[in-house]
Amino acid sequence: MELPDTTKAAILVGLNQPLVVDDVALPRTLEPGQVLVRVHYSGICGSQLGEIDGAKGEDKFLPHLLGHEGSGVVEAIGPAVRFAKPGDRVVLHWRKSQGIEAAPPKYSWRGKPLNAGWVTTFNRHAIVSENRLTRIDDSCDMQVAALYGCAVTTGFGVAENNAKIRFGESVVVFGAGGVGLNIIQAAALLSAYPIVAVDLHGNRLELARRLGATHTIDSSSVDARESLIRILGAQGADVFVDNTGQPAIIELGYELTKAQGRVVLVGVPRKGKTINIYSLPLHFGKTISGSHGGEAIPHLDIPRYQKLLDAGRIQLQPLITDLFGLGEINDAIAGMRNGTITGRCLVNMAS
Repeated sequence: MELPDTTKAAILVGLNQPLVVDDVALPRTLEPGQVLVRVHYSGICGSQLGEIDGAKGEDKFLPHLLGHEGSGVVEAIGPAVRFAKPGDRVVLHWRKSQGIEAAPPKYSWRGKPLNAGWVTTFNRHAIVSENRLTRIDDSCDMQVAALYGCAVTTGFGVAENNAKIRFGESVVVFGAGGVGLNIIQAAALLSAYPIVAVDLHGNRLELARRLGATHTIDSSSVDARESLIRILGAQGADVFVDNTGQPAIIELGYELTKAQGRVVLVGVPRKGKTINIYSLPLHFGKTISGSHGGEAIPHLDIPRYQKLLDAGRIQLQPLITDLFGLGEINDAIAGMRNGTITGRCLVNMAS
């Protein structure tokens, strides 16, 4: 198949600036391991907000494309691709999976190089490394499928692989966005109790209760520390998961976990921000660890979660609370920042 000359994309031109939606030129051929995907839906993750804000420091790759969670259909494949063929429905994800790790694509914008990694989803056509996509059945809902790119695989992976939640353990999830809601849902599936969701936004806490939270704390109106002590008692929590990346919250979680409790960090503090903890408990069983996408293995985990969805054991459609067109992507980002978006918002790349 001949590749399209251009595609529409949202471009990060400068830090702390709105994305620019414009035409982007595609390369004329696919290199080994590259797959051309027509993106149907893209999620927006907190990681993209961090990229826009420069949370990790200087961005040496500007201008560049964004997005690491989406669904689409394969339109063409490059040499040596084995795990995808034209017509396949696929999930686009940032965690490595089967296949070749190809060279990043060589897009251009306004006559100059435009950087992109092994996967981007804020573009209608994306050239993706084979190991950043996973084929799904034709029966899979394409909106729900986009969530497998990060929100679901990370959330369930945190519960299963990082926190290793056991029956009856107490779990605190600080930050009830797209990933946090799936951690809550996974904890409920694993029969944790209590499951405490903490967030600044009441609308997100309502959805958290629907997905399995037994207790909720609106930290915009009450003292989270006092409320957690009242719910958990003096012994504290077995598991504390932080999705905010705020040092004060990480320190609170470390303080309020049991002597052999686990603190799992999903959110990442801004560059230059540090945490201050008393390390002695680490010598006696308490742990603090960072999650890397829940250590998910997409080609193994996505079919497992789809099976649970088909059996009615988990809910994913309620997570999708807002839908935007590509031209409205900056409005979607603003909604994530101010909390008006309750669950996961999707960008319909066809509109």
